This record gives sequence, C-alpha cells and structure tokens, in this order.
Amino acid sequence: MDERTVKIGIAGFGTVGSGVAKLILEEAERIAARTGICLELACVVDIDTTSPRPVTLPEGILTDDMGKLLNDETIDIGVETIGGTEFAKDVQLRLLQSGKDVVTANKALLAEHGNELYQVAHQNGRCIAFEASCAGGIPIISAIRTGLTANNITGMYGIVNGTCNYILSNMTSKGENFNEVLAQAQEKGYAEADPTLDISGGDSAHKLAILSSFAFGYEITLDDIYVEGIEGISQDDIRYGGEMGYCLKLLAIGQKDENGKVSLRVHPSFITKDNLLALVDGPFNAISVFGSAVGQVTFYGRGAGMMPTASAIVADIIDVALGNSGMTFRHLRQLPRDRTAGLIECIDNIVSRFYIRIMCKDRPGVIAQWSRVLADHEISISGAIQHEGSGPNNTVPVVIATHPTRQKNMSDALEDMEKLETIHGKPVCIRIVDIPEDKD
Repeated sequence: MDERTVKIGIAGFGTVGSGVAKLILEEAERIAARTGICLELACVVDIDTTSPRPVTLPEGILTDDMGKLLNDETIDIGVETIGGTEFAKDVQLRLLQSGKDVVTANKALLAEHGNELYQVAHQNGRCIAFEASCAGGIPIISAIRTGLTANNITGMYGIVNGTCNYILSNMTSKGENFNEVLAQAQEKGYAEADPTLDISGGDSAHKLAILSSFAFGYEITLDDIYVEGIEGISQDDIRYGGEMGYCLKLLAIGQKDENGKVSLRVHPSFITKDNLLALVDGPFNAISVFGSAVGQVTFYGRGAGMMPTASAIVADIIDVALGNSGMTFRHLRQLPRDRTAGLIECIDNIVSRFYIRIMCKDRPGVIAQWSRVLADHEISISGAIQHEGSGPNNTVPVVIATHPTRQKNMSDALEDMEKLETIHGKPVCIRIVDIPEDKD
C-alpha cells in the first residue's frame, strides 16, 4: 500500500506536547504500516527551548517562533497543547485561518469558546478534533459522536476528574482527611500545585459541557451547568454514607427527559456501593452512557497523564489524516442557543434523594423539630441514624436519608433547619444519585 506523508506541527512542548512528539517519533513506522499514513514531525513551538524533556527532537525541529508553524504551508495539522484559553484560542484561530486542521486536548477552551472555534473551522473548510479533551485515553467522544449515533441518549454519569476520584477513593479506603490526601495527590502528580480547578468541580464541568453538547445535540455553555466541588467533604460524611450502603464520588451528570429538557450538573454524589462507578478507584475515569437502543455502556480507563492523553491526540491526528474527522466535523449538527436555552433545566427543579447530616443538641423534642421542618417542605424521610457521642456544644450527629424531592424544597428546608436553636452549625447536604440499572 502506498504511504502518504502528513506533516505535523505542535504548539506547546510541555507534558502532553512531549508525549505527542514521543509517540510520533517512536511509532511512526508502526502507524504507517497499519494506516498508510506516514506522520512526520515538522515543527514544535514553545517559548522554552532549553529545558530537558522526556523526548529528544531531531535537530531544527524545536523553535520559539510560532510563525514557523503558521506560515509553513506544507504542515497539514496543527496540534495545540499549550493549555489555558486566551493565547491558545488565538493560536487555534490562526492555525485554522492558515489552512490547517487542529487537534487539541484543551477542554477549558472548547467549553468556553468551542462554538466560536467550530464556526471559524467551518468557514475555512477545516476541522477540529478533540478526543483527548474529556477523558484522556478513553475514546468517549468518538463513541458518542459515531458509535452511538443511532441512539437517543438519555443520560450520562461520569467520573471525569482523576484528582477528585483519587482524593475521595483514599478518604474512603484509608480513612484519611481531605487535606492529607490532597497533599499525597500533589506529591504523586495527580493534583496540580494549585488544585482549585479540579476540586471545585470546574474541570469536570468543562468536560461535561463538551460531552453533553454531542450526546444531546445542543449548543451547551458553562452557564448551563450547576457546579459544586469536594472542598467541604469530611471524613465523617464518607463514613456515615458508607454505613447506609453508599460510596461518595464526584459525578458529572447529564440527563434528558421525554420532553427534551436537559439537566447538567457536577457535584459530590452518594451512589450504591455495587454500582459500576463505585468500583472506579484512584485517578481512573469512567463514564456510563444510556442510549435508547444500546442500553448502558460504560467506558473506563486513565483519564489524564502524558501518554494516555498523547495516545488520544495521535489517534485524532490519524483520524484527521485519513479524512474521517473532517467528514464527521462537516456533518456536525447541534441545536443553536436560541432553541436550546429554554431546554436547560434549572437546578431548583431537579428531583433526587438527599443525605443530610445535622449536629443536634442532645435534648428531648429535637427529632420532632427537624422532622417538622422537613414535613413542612413536603420532604419524606426514608431513614435516619443517630450516633452516640458528644460533638461541639454537647451535640450528636444525626444522619437522614430522604425520598426523592425537588431541590428547591430541600434548599428551603435547610435554611429553616439552620435557624433552629437545637441544631448547631450548618447542615451538610449531599445528593444521593440513583443511577439506572440496565438488567435483563
């Protein structure tokens, strides 16, 4: 079979960019044998041209001049691994306008400016491929865009941030507190020096915005997504939830009802211990997708890291070179904002079950008081546990699980509970998520 040479330029030579260069240089022969495409690394651009990297480039490839990438008409594909949004957006726009297809793993940029970038790509007859943007080496985007096209996707439940999953997994299995495990995650390289984007739920929201736009066919913005992080999670709540048969995960959730209304949210979630996602440990990712024809399919693997992410990027490079990505991108269809804005469900209207922990003063009549607050807001109790032992101001922990109720009812009830003289401090509330079961 005749081989066709495709020249690649990389903008950004950090961890991921190094991995991409490494795969292209080391696996080019094998890739050519399997695809007929000979990948040639023509240019790598980075402001830092002296720091050591885990790959050695041929002489003359590394430069700090972006013009060498943008102005070289023989380079077919530009790979953006710079990260961030503003400068990376400018680079992607210039790559598209110079006639190059773009491959990227930049979920923040796509979540915030994807619709604009897609429009510019279409105007210039180019495509953007971004498999690595959502779950590292897991091929979830191609699965949703092509493998599940025949399905009406009604739900997605994903563990899409390895930092948070590592923290919660270790808090659960080792009984360590949040700050201890976060420090360990940073030492192991699972968490950034500034972990705010991860633990706040922001990173998961970026990924959910991208995935849900293709799963549901709507133009989605970050403003459509309710976000709550794991910063306030305590060891006590993980333990008490475990006693009730639950495991705590940070989930990215997208659901579509029979009327086409979509709810999008990222938050800590108690799920049953026998659920597939409860078994996802450490820095791994997993996403369960529910389709009308296929039922439940679950994707699992490493969601970050140099080589898993590089693997997905090089897969996209090959797909672009073969013409598959361009064809898929040209036929991309999403309902525009003027038609979808009213189809995004407000968090206040979401119905779920809830875990509540309150610190009650140890005196007669307390149960009647908090029970009355819940009843006044039409919230039904499915179970409650009261532990012996003294907490702050002679209080005892009471853990309550509710039947399904509307978020607005729960929010109002929590405000009223906090006003009770017999309850110390702010009640803790965590959603209990009942992931559907696909069984014969």
